[in-house]
Amino acid sequence: MKESYSVEEIEIGMIASYSQVITDADVKTFAKLSGDHNPVHIDEVYAENSRYKKRIAHGLISASFFSALFGTKLPGKGCVYVSQNLNFKRPVYLGDTVTAIVTVTNVDIIKKRVFFDTKCLVKNKAVITGTAELYVP
Repeated sequence: MKESYSVEEIEIGMIASYSQVITDADVKTFAKLSGDHNPVHIDEVYAENSRYKKRIAHGLISASFFSALFGTKLPGKGCVYVSQNLNFKRPVYLGDTVTAIVTVTNVDIIKKRVFFDTKCLVKNKAVITGTAELYVP
């Protein structure tokens, strides 16, 4: 895969993916950055008494992997988000390996827009699904 693609080079069906293990440090750093200190993410005792039975990662940590893919793989450098929708299907736990996958569904060469299906998987099960639209310079 190239470093970046022009809108004319992008084809329906192109795919890019990225995987990362979610760590305690990731969750704590995201909480500090975002200001989201919900105890289901931060507090072990609180999380044990929640419906999840242990701490879960912020959903937007996994969703941010789409941004990493768009900016570094497909379309690549210089692209800008136009929109993203997210459907959170399952929790992501500390220690889970999240794989983000983006697939091109449409290309508008005139408006320089590329449309994607987006999903994050843990153990081959969807934890996030959605769509995105990107502007390609």
